[in-house]
Amino acid sequence: MARTDSTRPSEARTRLLNTALRVFYAEGIHSVGIDRIVAEAQVTRATLYRHFLSKEELVVAYLNEVDAAMRAQASAAAERGNSPADTLRGLGEAIAAGIRSPEFRGCAFLNAAAEYPDPGHPVHQTVLAHRQWFHDTVQSLFTELGTSSAEPAARHFVMLRDGAMAAGCLSDAALVCETFLRGVDGLLRVHG
Repeated sequence: MARTDSTRPSEARTRLLNTALRVFYAEGIHSVGIDRIVAEAQVTRATLYRHFLSKEELVVAYLNEVDAAMRAQASAAAERGNSPADTLRGLGEAIAAGIRSPEFRGCAFLNAAAEYPDPGHPVHQTVLAHRQWFHDTVQSLFTELGTSSAEPAARHFVMLRDGAMAAGCLSDAALVCETFLRGVDGLLRVHG
């Protein structure tokens, strides 16, 4: 667990996390060293290790920040939606908006899993925990729709998202998003 001296994050910890968010996502985790993080965050190495016991702990904190942002997107979609179907569409729109952004470099979690393939590694475990939350969230929405096949529908939605995230880096993002959103609509027609 990361070391902190108070419940409110320090300015240095915030700078470290913001730097990690930017460079790990844009360039990959293994390709960015601690010296780079320290230099760009304008802190000392001792300050980094006062907040994070290791680079892997910083990576887990980075993924937790991404997870929190995605949970906030899901909450915002739920608040806007008048029905579970609207919420699922809102989730799809939020995912598509991310894919369309100029900074898009794929799914932070899939990227991290590729760099940390050992299922027992804390980074990989963080990825799995996020994916379980996302699956459970989507399954719960399909259950609210009254479908008897909520679990397979949720798996399908997650796979559509994974495919869109991968394809969004490799081909025309607008076309990928259009295809993804049509897939979400198709799932809602079948399971809604």
